[in-house]
Amino acid sequence: MRSARVVWRCAGMRWSGGVPGLRWEGGRVSRLSYGQRLAFRAVGSRLCPGARGNPCPLAATVPARATGGQCPECARLDRAHSVAADTLADDPRPYRVYLAWFGPGMTKVGITAEERGDARLLEQGAVAFCWLGRGPLMAARRTEEVLRHALKVPDRIPYDRKRAVRHDLPVPDARRREIEELYGRATALAGWTETLERLEFRAYDHGEAFGLDGLPPLTGTVTELVDDGVVAGRLLAAAGPDLHLLDSEGRCLALDTRLVRGWALVNPGTETASVTVPVRSVDLDFQESLFPS
Repeated sequence: MRSARVVWRCAGMRWSGGVPGLRWEGGRVSRLSYGQRLAFRAVGSRLCPGARGNPCPLAATVPARATGGQCPECARLDRAHSVAADTLADDPRPYRVYLAWFGPGMTKVGITAEERGDARLLEQGAVAFCWLGRGPLMAARRTEEVLRHALKVPDRIPYDRKRAVRHDLPVPDARRREIEELYGRATALAGWTETLERLEFRAYDHGEAFGLDGLPPLTGTVTELVDDGVVAGRLLAAAGPDLHLLDSEGRCLALDTRLVRGWALVNPGTETASVTVPVRSVDLDFQESLFPS
């Protein structure tokens, strides 16, 4: 961060080339590296960052705990151009169908534009994944629905579940076996669209890119930023929109950068700054339910 006189308004997190970074209003990106100290103080109020590269015409304020971080008008504009909303049926680009693995028993099926590579998987925090097929958008979408229902896997997995399991993951070989078993079941199913090309199995693993090896148990999660509130700690890992920080009290905290989007940030002004924003302690009963004995 720069001196306290310099204010940057955060535009969220970005994965590029397998490396996380914080985006700023205006397009600049600050690349992040594991082991570095990260510290900032939020100032003022949280503003809508706009939509599709354009500033919010209303400069609207948005709730501190909203992960969407946009005013209703800008959110509608982004949604209108979203593949997830089925509004781009005439998109000529090739798409890929994938299986994304987040933890034991936590796999989803989805689609992404082929030109994006694994960016969508990094953005979701997928620890491992494999490609299933490639073809036109609507063929990929129909096959996604067939596989989701046949395999009984969800199209979304809550972020709190993803965060909890990251701290006690099986080894890469076990992750590969689970996703390979689902791949076998998926490719054996009838109902695939003829225009979708099936792809050979290959497992990809993001454990190293996320920095998950040796990640200590999760202590708590930041629930919101507040005016004059400070976030500070050593960056241990990043997955999806989440940063995992070791703070001055020895706590491993998760910061969802979707909550940072729209805030103006400055240097906290001290090398020994501690976390002063609201933090919710991990629900131990919930965490233990994910790892039954």
